[in-house]
Amino acid sequence: MRQPTPPSVNGLQGALPTDNPNSANPQRLDRSQALTCDQNHGYTKEQQAFDMGAMDKFVQFTDVESCSPPDQTAPNLVMDYYDGNTVTGLWNYAQRFAMSDNSYSDTFGPSTPGALNVTAANTYGAICGPSSAVYNSTPCTKAPGGSTADSFPADGTVYSDADPNFDICSSTQDGKSASATIEMGGENIGNLLDNAGITWGWFQGGFASPDYVSGDPSSDDLSAVCTSTHQNIGGATQKDYNPHHEPFQYYASTANPTHLPPTSIAMIGHQDQANHQYDLKDFWAAADSDNLPAVSYLKAADYQDGHAGYSDPLDEQAFLVDTINRLEKLPTWHETAVVILYDDSDGWYDHQLGPILTQSQTSLDALTGTGSCGSNAAKVPAAEQARCGVGPRQPLLVISPYSKPNFVDGTVTTQSSVVRFIEDNWLGGERLGNGANDAVTGSLDNLFDFDHPDGSKLFLDPSTGEKGSGS
Repeated sequence: MRQPTPPSVNGLQGALPTDNPNSANPQRLDRSQALTCDQNHGYTKEQQAFDMGAMDKFVQFTDVESCSPPDQTAPNLVMDYYDGNTVTGLWNYAQRFAMSDNSYSDTFGPSTPGALNVTAANTYGAICGPSSAVYNSTPCTKAPGGSTADSFPADGTVYSDADPNFDICSSTQDGKSASATIEMGGENIGNLLDNAGITWGWFQGGFASPDYVSGDPSSDDLSAVCTSTHQNIGGATQKDYNPHHEPFQYYASTANPTHLPPTSIAMIGHQDQANHQYDLKDFWAAADSDNLPAVSYLKAADYQDGHAGYSDPLDEQAFLVDTINRLEKLPTWHETAVVILYDDSDGWYDHQLGPILTQSQTSLDALTGTGSCGSNAAKVPAAEQARCGVGPRQPLLVISPYSKPNFVDGTVTTQSSVVRFIEDNWLGGERLGNGANDAVTGSLDNLFDFDHPDGSKLFLDPSTGEKGSGS
């Protein structure tokens, strides 16, 4: 139950709502405005918006004033925000469980760097990729979905979006070719889990063909992967699967290039032809068979992933609430922890500047001046160039019987804190190395109370986000 006195949160308070240093004041968006433009969330543009810590250039550098359809846009939209009237489910989860008000992207920029950081704690090590997305690298030449020979890390750093080279869908969306894809070297958390014999999986909406039935590999028409679609609340049709949101497909060692299904439900989480990469249908098939992996990453289909421009908070809420309601009904709920976090900020305004944990001094950087993120070039080894961070502040919630109730944590954490949590809980504190942020990021432990689990559950309505039946 919600506590009588909610804890204090470092939010939009004081003079900021009505006397903001930016050129516009924040405005509240309601449920009728759930669909909005995709804002500018480039690596350099976000740093410029931060304006050397003044946090007053968001309108100039990240606001997008026009998009289609026109009713998704408004001047100064990047300054605006949702509250509990729209993100009602997240609001209720935060009041019942634990949230952070001091968690960040590891770096500035869009989704691909965030996806890599939450699974590898690193955007460094790229072997090849386009200069529009990879610093200090050359374009890939192998056709997408091709050979997956093991590769050592090279000197490229991913700072923007591009599809993974080890994914057949990368060659079938938007006419992309090999030169527009990225290949990563080095290790991710999946490699460490494999080495330790821990079951794990990445589960993403649209990874399999539309008619695929988990447990029946013959039902997966591999010629039809990447083709399933859904409509968002505005009626726009959106392709479900997005390759550049699938971080394990960038690595030869953990990729499933042609989206092969698991050989059986019993093999989900174990090593077989699927190589730990699955459709969301496989997650629920494993759950219904009491066969969930120890570690699971869930990624919604695009229309439900909350990304402005093609998704929205209401479609996202339906995914989150449906998922958590189903997990709470499983016999394994008493040993489950759900971490909700995001792969980028989409450029939206935030008054909070985080610490500079990773300096960078390239032509792409602008946080503390032209060409700089931090002032000490001696503290910028090659493994940290084009990784300016921490980046924008991000939401983070922990939903679990072990969450501290109605708790706000101020520990500085990042996307890489998820990697550290997995390492600390299953791998004896092993770290990835190669400059990965798992060695320096903050811990999620303060969000938990493992000595006093709470057996009560919170079931919400997926449409309204309000308390529903079953609780």
